[in-house]
This record gives sequence, structure tokens and C-alpha cells, in this order.
Amino acid sequence: MTITTLPANRSAALARYIGARARALPAWGWWGAAAIALGWVTAWMPTHPLSAFSFVLLWFGLIFVLDSLVFLRRGDSILHARPWKFAQLFVFSIPFWWLFEALNARVQNWHYLLDHPYGLSWNPLSYNLMATLCFSTVLPAVMEMTALLTTCAPFRPRLAHDAAEPPVARGILLAEFVGGIVTLAAPLAWPQYFFGLIWVGPLLILDALNAALRRRSAIGHLVGHDVRFVAALAVATLICGGFWEMWNYWSLPKWVYTLPYVGFAKIFEMPLLGYLGYLPFGVELFALYQFLLWLTRQRDDALPF
Repeated sequence: MTITTLPANRSAALARYIGARARALPAWGWWGAAAIALGWVTAWMPTHPLSAFSFVLLWFGLIFVLDSLVFLRRGDSILHARPWKFAQLFVFSIPFWWLFEALNARVQNWHYLLDHPYGLSWNPLSYNLMATLCFSTVLPAVMEMTALLTTCAPFRPRLAHDAAEPPVARGILLAEFVGGIVTLAAPLAWPQYFFGLIWVGPLLILDALNAALRRRSAIGHLVGHDVRFVAALAVATLICGGFWEMWNYWSLPKWVYTLPYVGFAKIFEMPLLGYLGYLPFGVELFALYQFLLWLTRQRDDALPF
């Protein structure tokens, strides 16, 4: 067997480069890394007193690490440039995931396993407050992951962040909106057969509305032949999904899935085909963010992609 090693001067240069980049990591990146380390240990030790808070530690930690890496790659980041916009991502995330909890009450695709201290000793108000805090991490995690992914050439959008999207024909917008209504109604009417469409219906409705309101939209990017934009959101969410499912697997509290017909070939708790739901979910999050910005009369989304 042949083992290839770097020449001494090249390995030393690589070590200096890695060391310099590590020293350049902003302080909040190190804070995030520490939170991940603590959250990871406690998540997989269900008897640990902090295990009920491990999800918050893990995901707040990951969000801060991602933002610091974006800062290294771009020279700026959402947290560094617009702290209040960074905080707003957490606030906007809350109603969206509660919406999916409401949809899940109908389709019953996931439910939570709670340990004794978290599930029984806490009153309903405490539980809902903790759940809300956990739900607040979804939007910022996906947007920060997308911001990092779009620093790589294959995922860099063709349309600049501040470039106007081409107008979308009314017929296309109407078809997208009606398609959204149909794909949202189908799982509510027949959840056993169309449960997967809860990840598509709100996306089509919100995206069509955003394009009609001249907000940034997936359909606008696609009409402008910018597939990379949509691909970046989808792949970034799939990566986040990998972290969600991995950290969840040995944790308590945790969630488990009951998916009709596709509950086989699991990777962690999620069936393999279930990961397909992450692909539209990231685009859906972006659409929700744009719509909430419109509702609150904010033009700038502060996203770097």
C-alpha cells in the first residue's frame, strides 16, 4: 500500500492556513461551537439535567457557527451587518412551524416522545414556550446554511441579490396559486394518501403571491433561468435535515414518524423517501419569509443570496 504525504513545506503552509482561518473565526462562531458541544453531549444523555434544553443549544449553536463561516467566506454576515434582521429570522420562524404543527394534527406524520421531566413535570405553558423557542430556529438555520452554500460556485445564483426578477405571466401565477390550493386541500381531505403534499401546498400559494406582489420568489428565479437559487435552498435544507435527524435519533425528548406506505429504509428516524420533503421545505421557508416581510412592509430581506 502506498501512502502519499504532503511535502513538509506544503503541509506546513496548509497548517498555517488552517490556523489563520481558525483564529479569524468571529467570537460568536466559537460560542456556537461550545453550545453545539454541550448540546450534543446532553442530547444523547437523556438522564442529563440539560437534556430538555439540548435542541436549543444545538440549533442556536449551529446557527451562530454558520453565520461565522458566512462571515469568513463573504467578509460579512446577517448577524454582523444587521443584528435586528438576524433576530427577526427567529421571530418569523415561530408562526410557520406552528402552522405545520396544525397541519400535522390532521396528517399525523410525526409525534413527540417526551421524557418525564420535560413532558410531565412542566405545565402546558412551559411546554409551549419551550416548543416555541425550538421552532424559532428553523428559518434562521436554513437561511444561514443557504447563505454559506451559495458562496460555492455551483450554487451561486445567476441573478444578483439586488437584481430585479423578470415578470411572471399572470397565467403562470394563477396556475401556481390554484395548484397550491389543490395540493393543500388534498392532504387535509385525504391525509392517508396525500400527506406529503403539506410540504408543497403552502409553498405554491405563498410563492405565487410573492411574485404577484413583486417580492422575491422561486418562480421569478426559474423564469429568469436561475435554477441554482432554488437548488441552493433545497440542498441547504436537506443538509439541515441531516443534522435534525442525526441529533434527534439518540435524544430524548425526540420525534418519531408514522408515514403510510413509505416507512421503510430509515436513516435515523426518517424513512429514506421522507427526506424528499426537505427539498421543497427550504423554498417554502424563503417564500414565507418574503411574505411576512411584505406584511410588515419591509423591502430589504438582509439575505446575502
